[in-house]
Amino acid sequence: MKNKQFLLYGANGYTGKLIAHYAASYGLVPILAGRREEELKPMAEQLNLSYKVISLDRTSVLESVLREVSVVIHAAGPFDVTAKPMVEACLRTGTHYLDINGDLAVFKMLKEYDQEAKEAGIMVMSGVGFDVVPTDCLALFLNKSLPEAVSLQLAFATPGGSLSHGTAITTITKLGEPGAIRKNGNIIQVPVGDKGMMVDFGSKKLFVMAIPWGDVFTAYETTGIKNIEAFTNVSRLVYWLTKFQFLFNWLLRKSVVRSLFKKIVKNNPPGLNDEKRAKATSIVWGKVSDKEGNTSVARLYCPDAYTLTAYTSLLIAQKIMLGNYKTGYQTPAGAYGENLIMEIEGVRREVVK
Repeated sequence: MKNKQFLLYGANGYTGKLIAHYAASYGLVPILAGRREEELKPMAEQLNLSYKVISLDRTSVLESVLREVSVVIHAAGPFDVTAKPMVEACLRTGTHYLDINGDLAVFKMLKEYDQEAKEAGIMVMSGVGFDVVPTDCLALFLNKSLPEAVSLQLAFATPGGSLSHGTAITTITKLGEPGAIRKNGNIIQVPVGDKGMMVDFGSKKLFVMAIPWGDVFTAYETTGIKNIEAFTNVSRLVYWLTKFQFLFNWLLRKSVVRSLFKKIVKNNPPGLNDEKRAKATSIVWGKVSDKEGNTSVARLYCPDAYTLTAYTSLLIAQKIMLGNYKTGYQTPAGAYGENLIMEIEGVRREVVK
């Protein structure tokens, strides 16, 4: 029988380190894994944990390690490259697959493994972090408050927050690509920043811009609402600059340009330090509407996005190890309900109307 350890792949990344750090508070013991021993070894020694040096293209080694655990938390992006080999290895070894992905296309790709996951007796769940646990839970909460809802808008702001290296680099790989919304049940491409609006986040009103957030895919799976838009807080300057992005999308897609941006990112700090992270927060706003014009609005107040990602990924891994899971492809709220996010310390939900 498999032990209760889990494999943490991408443990040396900014978010991976947070997951490893908080694992003990959930009664979990990660096996640290990744490609670079020079980063894994000192981390393992500091936390008194074991580690494995694994490349995703070394299939036999990866599968051997996966057979030792019941769950993998996959934290190594870019997920449009890394998710496929990891989930396929999990299917062959009967290992539950979790990741912290936020890429719309990856959610869609992983859904295609639904039947195979059911046959293997495992759960495949993408987006077990800030992408998309709080938004998914708020979407379901709002849908239950207005069951006949036909449209859903979700927005988030991260006061005091910043992007980790991994998230920033993943964002860079999408430069020049279009945005997306769900309309009449179908995902359609729209220009990035196609829409902007003011949102009341409680403490203040902030300007938000439409982005192709993972909920455009996952919230539909969870709620069945056919019209979905996702937004994030940006300055109006950034919003208006995106209006002209179509003029230089061809340039943003050039590998040399993306490489330049990646170099700039790597020369910056990897993410917030502990002091700044403790002061940062994340706020999620949501609104549903029905055909008659009735609406329901609510907000979630949460810890900073990266701390929240560590907490939610570990909480879900813990549930699986206790036998609480559904086989096949699942969304966080679809599997565990709208109150999953409320199990995280420091989260507060507020009904606006």
